[in-house]
Amino acid sequence: MVVDFELTDEQKAAVEMAHDFALNELRPIAEEWDRKGEFPKDLILKKAVDAGFTTAGIPEEYGGGGLDQLTSAMVFEELFWGCAGLATSIGANNLATAPILIAGTEEQKKRWLTKLCDGEPRLAAFCLTEPEAGSDVSSIKTTAKLEGDHYVINGQKCFITNGGISDVYTVFAQTEEGLTGFIVGGDYEGVSMGKHEDKMGIRASHTAEVFFDNVKVPVEDVLGEPGRAFVIVMQTLDMTRAGVAAAAVGVARAAFEEALAYAKQRVQFGQPIIVNQGISFMLADMLMKIEAGRRLYYYAGWLATKMAAEGRMSRRLSVASSIAKAFCGDMAMEVTTNAVQILGGYGYMKDYPVEKYMRDAKIMQIYEGTNQIQRYVIAANLMGIKELKQA
Repeated sequence: MVVDFELTDEQKAAVEMAHDFALNELRPIAEEWDRKGEFPKDLILKKAVDAGFTTAGIPEEYGGGGLDQLTSAMVFEELFWGCAGLATSIGANNLATAPILIAGTEEQKKRWLTKLCDGEPRLAAFCLTEPEAGSDVSSIKTTAKLEGDHYVINGQKCFITNGGISDVYTVFAQTEEGLTGFIVGGDYEGVSMGKHEDKMGIRASHTAEVFFDNVKVPVEDVLGEPGRAFVIVMQTLDMTRAGVAAAAVGVARAAFEEALAYAKQRVQFGQPIIVNQGISFMLADMLMKIEAGRRLYYYAGWLATKMAAEGRMSRRLSVASSIAKAFCGDMAMEVTTNAVQILGGYGYMKDYPVEKYMRDAKIMQIYEGTNQIQRYVIAANLMGIKELKQA
């Protein structure tokens, strides 16, 4: 089998467009909104919507960009190169709509996906994590009780990107049958925002608690069969983890470029510090790991695209996406830490962006399944375990 690494014209155009947006729209405001710890929704969201980034992965038939999983991941490498915080809130729609694409009925897709693609600055949020339920999905305490032709949802979600400011939520709650998915409108009575989180990194994204207080959801907005949502959650994360790996590559690449430029111009003992083997080898290792990470997410994204086209999932995709996510998350943390080291005291100061890259990189080891959970998925495959109980 011959492996072709040449990008298609569509992929090249999408990557170029994303890079230009990251350079001209995200980087100029990244430092300000990182410092404020807020997502400038009014300032940037409409621009992102007009560029098609919030709906890039939604099929064209519903008004989206129709990008496949690999091309979407390439786009998000560029956006995260621009600013991981801003890109996180822009890209959250991708995660929130994945369960609808995977398990939604045609009527649900037409109603909810089309709404997100109407050109208005709309956001979506994926509501899974709770104070007592992160990797352990079975510990979710949010409940949904069937009452006639609707369910009543009560509970609390935490660490939700775009929580409390979204137009559409995909929510997971316990019913009599077990874990069940729902599509919930942001304007439904009883949906409210709790604490807005003050984070270490990706500070320009919006992260908050979401409360559901007797929220009525029509039975027609149940995702898939009641009690079968664990499978939907696992399939969603399998399909989206290539994007998280790509995000980590984008942050690492930004840090590497900053460190390389600094090493070429910083003179000590009469010569640029890049001449020193201790620095040049560090940069060489950084580049090797970035390139390796990119190939891993390319493969996971290609496989996710193939599985989506065939309408099926596989253990092969679970393992590939976990490998890519774990490797790239760890790599980003290492590369950004080394970038700070190369800049020395300057790297520790907010006058240079590498300290922000280091703070932003940490979340890549945590969200959408910690890197320890990714290793569990990989190890379970090695042991032949078929049913995974964690996310």
